[in-house]
Amino acid sequence: MSLSNFRIFNLTFPSIFSTNRHLNPIFRNQNPTMLLKIPIRHSIILDFKRITGKANQPPNHFFRSFLLVIGLLFFTSIAFAQAQDLLPSQELKKLSMEELMNIEVTSVSKRPEKLTEVASAIQIITQEDIRRSGATSLPEALRLAPNLQVAQFNSYGWIISARGFNSIFSNKLLVMIDGRTVYSPLFAGVSWDAQNVVLEDVDRIEVISGPGGTLWGANAVNGVINIITKNAAKTQGLYVSAAGGTYLRNLVEARYGGNIGSKLFYRVYAQHFDRDNTFLENGDKNADKWGLTQSGFRMDWNASGNNTVSVQGNFYGGKEKTVPSHSTIDGQNVLAEWKHTFSEKSDFILQAYFDRTWRRDIPSTFSDELETYDIDFQHHFLIGKRNDILWGAGYRFMRNNILNSTEFVGFLPNRRNMDLFSAFVQDEIMLVPDRFKFTIGTKLQHNIFSGLEIQPSARLAWTPDEKQTIWGAISRAVRAPSRIDVDYHIPTYPVGPNVPNVAGGPNFDSEKLVAYELGYRVQPTSKLSLSLAAFYNEYDDIYSVEVLPGTQTYQIQNGIKGHSFGAELSGTLQVAQRWRLRGGYTYFYKELKNKPGHSFDPSSLGNDPKNQGLLQSMLNLPANFQLDITSRYVTNHPKPYIAEYFTFDTRLAWLYKHWEFSVTGQNLWEDKHQEFGLEIPRSVYGKLSCRF
Repeated sequence: MSLSNFRIFNLTFPSIFSTNRHLNPIFRNQNPTMLLKIPIRHSIILDFKRITGKANQPPNHFFRSFLLVIGLLFFTSIAFAQAQDLLPSQELKKLSMEELMNIEVTSVSKRPEKLTEVASAIQIITQEDIRRSGATSLPEALRLAPNLQVAQFNSYGWIISARGFNSIFSNKLLVMIDGRTVYSPLFAGVSWDAQNVVLEDVDRIEVISGPGGTLWGANAVNGVINIITKNAAKTQGLYVSAAGGTYLRNLVEARYGGNIGSKLFYRVYAQHFDRDNTFLENGDKNADKWGLTQSGFRMDWNASGNNTVSVQGNFYGGKEKTVPSHSTIDGQNVLAEWKHTFSEKSDFILQAYFDRTWRRDIPSTFSDELETYDIDFQHHFLIGKRNDILWGAGYRFMRNNILNSTEFVGFLPNRRNMDLFSAFVQDEIMLVPDRFKFTIGTKLQHNIFSGLEIQPSARLAWTPDEKQTIWGAISRAVRAPSRIDVDYHIPTYPVGPNVPNVAGGPNFDSEKLVAYELGYRVQPTSKLSLSLAAFYNEYDDIYSVEVLPGTQTYQIQNGIKGHSFGAELSGTLQVAQRWRLRGGYTYFYKELKNKPGHSFDPSSLGNDPKNQGLLQSMLNLPANFQLDITSRYVTNHPKPYIAEYFTFDTRLAWLYKHWEFSVTGQNLWEDKHQEFGLEIPRSVYGKLSCRF
């Protein structure tokens, strides 16, 4: 069977092994390499031209997209010019340009530092950016980071990566919610359908493109996403919101925040949503509508001037439609954090959390249950005036239980306990006060699959004045093996000597990256800020699936190496007091090849567009109206081919005292378009919110 005849694609995202007859042809007697090229949890072989229906169509012209953006901005500029003298006295509830540049971020150094001084390609999505975009989920909010590749796969499936390897299971991006790591050791990626928050309670999202392994460890290879919610003291009172429309069928959220005395603050919340289906290439509805209910709490206690304690938890459950039945997910997590300040020069943080996730795929009745116990400690102190030391250690225990309900494909052993030990140290050396800063450090991490891993980095930042920073970095990072690399088997049980099979990858080692970065951040005027980052990445020991000589057994190996390079530009422009533009552009190129003695098609290891752009416009109009437009453009995905697309979202809102009513249109350029999987429809929804 020729490898060029087929493509692998995932159409029923959260379940591991679909037996959906409508979407999933017969697997048996297929070349196992084809079932593992991505890798994927669903092994679905389809002719990709049949999926997209666009292989022979010419791509949309860039100028059509460009002209539309110009037209939209022209419209908003006219509206602004007419409204400038009539604008209400109430100011926008957003940060000024100076405040934006002085935001303190924590994801780069695990301690607060000004955005303008950070030696990393980091971008911030603020609460105002999220609200004005009309986003209703975390993946939609992450579209606002130009340095991320975000694609919707189906109604509940999303593909999110940074700097390439954009595939069904992007496994080189570390994602955290308030310090709780949400990647799965089953496939080293993120199940985005299980990651939900009340977006109103998000303080900011810090997005780092580039390695973060020195502080955060394995899987922080191409980037780090840190979703930070507000302290309970900042969410006092009642918030209620209800939305409904064509694709977002309904979304109901309620949150109440209160206090006990002057030091203990709390909030409780509940939310429920239902989303409609996407569409097949022939226009038929896909069986992927879904819904989820979630609730949770947070408490923040300022025990004394030197001690703060935070405790939060979330509980969720939902169903995702498949043919002929549905898949079920549920989970619970609890996190506690204690911060103690010894003095102005020394403090520590102790954090612990428990996280349980469970899902069951019907009709295959495959189930996956993961329990995670994590404890992490870090200590920060100064030595003299030049050395700022940060060190820490952590332990994580993961218990994973797989129900292999099908003889065709599964995990052996079906149960596995996994330990993860880590320690790190970092020294930030001030070479010239307020001018030159040199940061060096390393992470030591031990996992059960590849043993001890060392991830060092060195960063240099030069700040010639308070308006600009030039920085460079060299880093090593690893993507630790996951269960799908080591324990994945086809078939699960022996079925005969002449049947091709996959025997897992017992000798699979970590994927490795050495990254070189150079960046420039500048605020040339009081109304404009720009950030440019360029990178060159060298990869080794990348995933491959190859037949063992003289057998019909395929094994997961480290047979690929290669490199990538690109540039990321982002900026914010305060056009006028009530009108702000933000956005960016990313260029990316990747080239992979087989290592000597290996034979595998590396084109399946990520389907990455070379160019993408984002532009968000936020404008206040008379009579407390707001008009917001977010447009994005993505060029062709090269292999398998997915046509370029342009689309935009528009939000029109009216604010009156405690009330906010808005109408949002999403994906408005065409009635349907493909991003990575099925056809994503145009949609409209209305939303009513009140804040007391």
